Amino acid sequence: MKYVLLTLMILCSFPSQASFKEKSGDFLEIAMPLASVGITYYHDDMQGFKELAYTLSATALTTVLLKKTVEKDRPDGSGDDAFPSGHAAITFSSASFLERRYGWKYGVPAYLLASWTAYTRVDTDKHEIEDVLAGAAIGYAFSYLFVSEYQQLKIAPLVSKNYVGLSAFMTF
Repeated sequence: MKYVLLTLMILCSFPSQASFKEKSGDFLEIAMPLASVGITYYHDDMQGFKELAYTLSATALTTVLLKKTVEKDRPDGSGDDAFPSGHAAITFSSASFLERRYGWKYGVPAYLLASWTAYTRVDTDKHEIEDVLAGAAIGYAFSYLFVSEYQQLKIAPLVSKNYVGLSAFMTF
């Protein structure tokens, strides 16, 4: 637990001139994939962990290749790597992984956080709307390519006066 708190303290120590919006978008770009890893661990879901790794890797690689190829200027003039938004790509990749793998219970809050991240990128003049839409589409697309619905088989013994057996059920 102390390592989680230390990590959060490090992630929250952004330069003081950055606004809350910018800090929160930067934080969520890191926190959402970490939360997704934590959720796969919680579910003891090694297959989900692999699918998340494929999804995030493909999303990051595609985003970096496009940034290097397109060389679009940022609205605030801070660089020529605006297209697509890496923040939107990674957060939407995490959100769509959670929705696809574990359902809307995880997906709704994750999509809200990813949407907030995309909004912060446009509002702080780091990107234009098409940059975040492209990033979101990349993250979303790779999760649908690599992620399958979580299925868990549970088996439990059944014992009564008349019989002994096993009960099996699968969650989807």
